Amino acid sequence: MLEVSHLGKEYPTPRGPLTVLSDVSFSLAPGDAAAVMGPSGSGKSSLLYILGALEPPSSGTVTIDGCNPFTLDAAKAAAFRNRAIGFVFQDHCLLPQLTVLENVLIPTLVATGDGDSRARAAQLIDRVGLRDRIEHRPSELSGGERQRVAIARALVRNPKLVLCDEPTGNLDRAAADSVAAVLLDLATREKATLIVVTHSSSLAEKCPVRFAIADRQLRRA
Repeated sequence: MLEVSHLGKEYPTPRGPLTVLSDVSFSLAPGDAAAVMGPSGSGKSSLLYILGALEPPSSGTVTIDGCNPFTLDAAKAAAFRNRAIGFVFQDHCLLPQLTVLENVLIPTLVATGDGDSRARAAQLIDRVGLRDRIEHRPSELSGGERQRVAIARALVRNPKLVLCDEPTGNLDRAAADSVAAVLLDLATREKATLIVVTHSSSLAEKCPVRFAIADRQLRRA
């Protein structure tokens, strides 16, 4: 369960604090998929960084699976992010010298107690439709295939929360639709809470829950 309560974010400026988020509250259950839309500069990225425990809020709380990551020290917060949160970015961020399997395994390299990580990674690669590409490198894949690898990497540690920043923004319409279908299907099957920040109305419409950010507020769309 993701619970956000009275979240606010301000940035200091020479002319005083700049408020980008104010009194944001919502909750999402495991398996929920939500899209967040809004114009550039509306606070979408700030919200994503806070939910990903990468940047602290100025006020309010974020609870992921019963834990507020901002109460943890730096080492424990990093371990929590690695275990509980998966990230998918607009740029796939794959390491070019590694194979598909090796890229998917990256989040497990600093983890302990994950059991057979290679079997889990191979299963996810199969489920995103890349079984025959498992030993290929990113340069041998299409843009849509690279994003499928990024999705498998985000899910390899069974995260409670998956955060996506414009995951189809660099893809043509056919590849975007294919990647969106894989992402939504896998997040639902894995019982992860999925949040997608996007400018794409097509992608947003595929999410059962939709939010819009305007005037520093987050509202159901």
